[in-house]
Amino acid sequence: MTPVNLAGPRLALREVEPEDTADLLAIYGDPEATRHLSFEPRTRDQAQGIVDRSIASAKDTPRTEYCLAITPLGEHRLIGYARLATEPQQAATIGFALNPAQWGKGLGTETVHLLCTLGFKGLGLQRIWAARSPLNEASARTLLRAGMTEDGRIRDHVFVHGAWRDSITYSILEHEWTPIDALEAGTVGGAPKGAAAPDADSEQEA
Repeated sequence: MTPVNLAGPRLALREVEPEDTADLLAIYGDPEATRHLSFEPRTRDQAQGIVDRSIASAKDTPRTEYCLAITPLGEHRLIGYARLATEPQQAATIGFALNPAQWGKGLGTETVHLLCTLGFKGLGLQRIWAARSPLNEASARTLLRAGMTEDGRIRDHVFVHGAWRDSITYSILEHEWTPIDALEAGTVGGAPKGAAAPDADSEQEA
């Protein structure tokens, strides 16, 4: 499997590496960063486990899970973690989390578009969907700006912080997605890819 390497106007997606644990922990160990996610803050050992599983899943054949580092364009450091998990019927669910230091810069929408590039152009998917906490209005704005449509509510979808929580779901179909020219060509599954387009923060389960 050829490693995923996609570049956008300000961000890039690459495969997770062993050295990413500390940067991942800065996100998944932060109570504010995980406040709306489907899990409570992770320990260092748990963050290491996520890194290990991400690296292992990249070697699966067929590959059904793409756990990727979000980096600033032209830099190697991890500032976010993104995941695309394929499902039957040419579909996938996506999610991501950014370091709080990166919030408010419009990077969330670009991340969604990079994941759509991977799903639609790289994997030939028909439908991509995402879920957010009902209280995470920033995520709602991000997903809508990325061209997704709100589909509805899954009741008692996630048990976190000692209680059941609903999720609001969004989706986008291949013909509804509009790439942007600012995305550089990258590599997805061995074939050259290019195009996709740009702001807030979606949900990531791990």
